[in-house]
Amino acid sequence: MTIKGKAYIGGIFEHPARKLGNDISQAELHAQCSKGALEDAGLSFKDVDGYFGAGDIPGGLLSMVDYLNLTVRHLDQTYTGGSSYLYLVAHAAEAIAAGKCSVALISLADFGRRGTAVRDRGEGIAEQPFEYPFGPVTVNLYAMAAQRHMYQYGTTSEQLAQVKVAASHHAQWNPNAVIRKVLTTEDVLNSPMVADPLHRMDCCVVTDGGGAVVVVSPEIARQLKKPKVKLIGVGESSKDQMGGKIDLTYTGAVRSGPIAFAEAGVTPADIKYASIYDSFTITVVETIEDLGFCKKGEGGKFVCDGNLVSGVGKLPFNTDGGGMCNNHPGNKGGITKVIEAVRQLRGESHPKVQVKNCDIALAHGTGGSLGTRHGSATLIMERE
Repeated sequence: MTIKGKAYIGGIFEHPARKLGNDISQAELHAQCSKGALEDAGLSFKDVDGYFGAGDIPGGLLSMVDYLNLTVRHLDQTYTGGSSYLYLVAHAAEAIAAGKCSVALISLADFGRRGTAVRDRGEGIAEQPFEYPFGPVTVNLYAMAAQRHMYQYGTTSEQLAQVKVAASHHAQWNPNAVIRKVLTTEDVLNSPMVADPLHRMDCCVVTDGGGAVVVVSPEIARQLKKPKVKLIGVGESSKDQMGGKIDLTYTGAVRSGPIAFAEAGVTPADIKYASIYDSFTITVVETIEDLGFCKKGEGGKFVCDGNLVSGVGKLPFNTDGGGMCNNHPGNKGGITKVIEAVRQLRGESHPKVQVKNCDIALAHGTGGSLGTRHGSATLIMERE
């Protein structure tokens, strides 16, 4: 069964706050984001018959369904870190194509700055006794991937820095972005070294916040006033330690991408805009290679010369500033990738970064760690 043309993005909402006080609960933040996305679509909570969430749902799906006063006939809770929300958009499209629901609500709410994004360090998890004695943390696991990519392909810190620089060129036009200063290569390289070879500026921002997406059936989409954004291809894949034979130079996108492109019937050359998960600069470089925008090992060269900057480069990316400069709620920034891709297809991005004639866009999420295991999900969308 294909989802091509069988589901549409009906509504989107990104919470404007990047730092929230203790006067709002996680459940209330979910409700605010959900309300915003439904209003964007021209729908209400009464229209929702499917609810989808990840690891940030307080009390689980049943508690949130009760809190939002929903009457649903389909539920899905999938947690793959930052890629969760792209998995959930794909699952919502599949559920709609199968006739299980017609209005699917997906919401995110997390407090990275407040500290609730800190997770259990692994008690009861299968790999815990083998890995945690060595003290792995997120940044050093990504640093290992960056170091290996540099060793194997000659990638440089100056090349990695271009990812942050490009994101900052876009973030300057986003009034909600955490970093609105246009950065230079020197700014990135002169920032403190966090885990060699990654500097502080090679890392994403950490924020509170959230967002929501509403996925609808074609019948519902025809009734809505917003420009129609159709899902035409989805792909999912995980990548793990492979019995100790792990290759740190590629991501799960090497499999999820081709699956999505095949279903959509398009190629990387057809993509006018790409939302690429940008937890770290190396994440973007490897993902661009794995999705087929350039050859393996040439990602460092590809991101240079403004190739990621809207209006200048070959592949405009993360025109909201991305996780690098705009927003990364908790440990799960994937929903923002879908939201900005939809804005681009609707022609609703800031005029300074809006891609001309943007009719096909890609959103990709990476959740977990490039250094150990992660889930990758790729969505391809088309303006109808």
